[in-house]
Amino acid sequence: MKDSLHRTINVARGLEPADLLFINARVVNVFDGEIEKTAVAVCDGVVAGVGDYSEAKEVIDLGGKYLLPGLIDGHTHIESSMLDIGQYARAVAARGTTGVVTDLHELTNVVGLDGIKYILKAAKKLPLDMYVMAPSCVPATHLETSGSAVDAREIVRLLKQGGVIGLGEMMNFPGVIFADALVLDKLKASEGKIIDGHAPGLSGRDLNAYISAGIGSDHESTRLAEAREKLARGLHIMIREGSTEKNLAELLPLVTDKTYKRCMFVVDDRSCSDLRRDGDLDAVVRKAIALGLDPVRAVQLATINPAEYFGLRQAGAIAPGYAANLLVVDNLKSFNIKQVFFRGKLIARNGEALFKPRVRAPSRLRRSMNVAPFAAAGLAMDLSPETVPVVGVIPGQIVTRYLRETVKSVPDFERDILKLVVVERHHATGNIGKGLVSGFGLSRGALASSVAHDSHNIVCVGTTDDDICAAVQAVVTMGGGLAVAEGGRVFESLPLPFAGLMSSEPLDKVIQGFEAVEAAARDIGARLTAPFAALSFLALPVIPELKITDKGMVDVAAFKLI
Repeated sequence: MKDSLHRTINVARGLEPADLLFINARVVNVFDGEIEKTAVAVCDGVVAGVGDYSEAKEVIDLGGKYLLPGLIDGHTHIESSMLDIGQYARAVAARGTTGVVTDLHELTNVVGLDGIKYILKAAKKLPLDMYVMAPSCVPATHLETSGSAVDAREIVRLLKQGGVIGLGEMMNFPGVIFADALVLDKLKASEGKIIDGHAPGLSGRDLNAYISAGIGSDHESTRLAEAREKLARGLHIMIREGSTEKNLAELLPLVTDKTYKRCMFVVDDRSCSDLRRDGDLDAVVRKAIALGLDPVRAVQLATINPAEYFGLRQAGAIAPGYAANLLVVDNLKSFNIKQVFFRGKLIARNGEALFKPRVRAPSRLRRSMNVAPFAAAGLAMDLSPETVPVVGVIPGQIVTRYLRETVKSVPDFERDILKLVVVERHHATGNIGKGLVSGFGLSRGALASSVAHDSHNIVCVGTTDDDICAAVQAVVTMGGGLAVAEGGRVFESLPLPFAGLMSSEPLDKVIQGFEAVEAAARDIGARLTAPFAALSFLALPVIPELKITDKGMVDVAAFKLI
């Protein structure tokens, strides 16, 4: 009996019929940028040949439709979808994403390496190529309490596991620049592997120092000049367009015939609702085309470019020996995906997944809430200084402004200044961080969430201490999730019991719940497009203008951090 390789070679030579044959296809060739009218033969989940083939067990006549490689998201945090891995796979595969490079530092900051092990094991049962980057920043900062810690020795062990392909985004850029010993240990442990970057605002000598540590990419550029400098210094630029981080329009002029090989599209963070309504990486490709990028070039930035950067052999193209992860698209400009194939098997049609996952996070990963008792009296703030720090929300971005304001009382509705608290939830310390936020827009009530980057304590913004307490307590009772309170009671919530970040419920049910809490947030005045996504990033320590002292420490003053 012939083995798979022998059969594939025979099919490629035309000596045996293919398992699956696409005819009358317009194949998007990501190597030469051309569109070729031809046939594609598939054997044992692999493209055996492109060209003059006619014999197969199954023949699909595309009638002139386009055939292109499955999309590869080069940087995303699947936790931001609030979906367990099985439901996440259904959501993204339905929209043409067949490969995902994910940094699971959100999950790992809560439950440790058990979270990564679960995701890797579960992904093997799903029609989705899952590539994991070992989290570099667990904990993400010494200024906040996380649920776990990963040191250089554990990174060495992680990088030996199948499916772990490199070191995830090095967010601690001050630690790199000032050669912090623990940070350098992690970088040294990853030598020879891909190391992703995270360098918002870095320029000049500091940027040179950061890149010299072996870091190969950046997804944090928000201005074209910033991205151009980073690309010129050797970084691969990940052009990000997610639920809260929208940088595509600003950065798209970076993509030219000279530079495109160093660029790729990523989503970073995308909610379940956005995945269903707009799509995943396909939404980024579609928007780039609408903004004037050549459709084939857009496809290259979402397929072969991330594949080559990450060293994903046999991924990202339609060519002999490559995985038969394929998309059928009726029109390249509208980028309407009609069918999705994974390893030559049909897994989605017209935006709907055709498979049902049978994976669920184990119970030990669903018990992550450990909060000390608290009451409204513990939320009092001292506003006696002449001016106090205020976090300024920037709509459509995850970065915030560092403001100083004279505040006599909170809330200050006239200037839209509200109370912001972060409640420690990993070790029952009873610590509560308290601060002020501007730009959220609530006129009454409170919002609370256990999705709070990157340490994922409970973050809450509200107009009264009673509403803040009610919302936070609801999150604790649910074992994690999102809550909206008014008048001292919760009237809308979404449970996220898997690490306080994700739900194992069916995709549509999670979307329904998420859209309900978002609508409830807007009902009490939130004027942001994605209020809970914006809230989740307000737990981050505030770095005033990204200024670094000569000792490598960041001057942080906006919170009494926990």
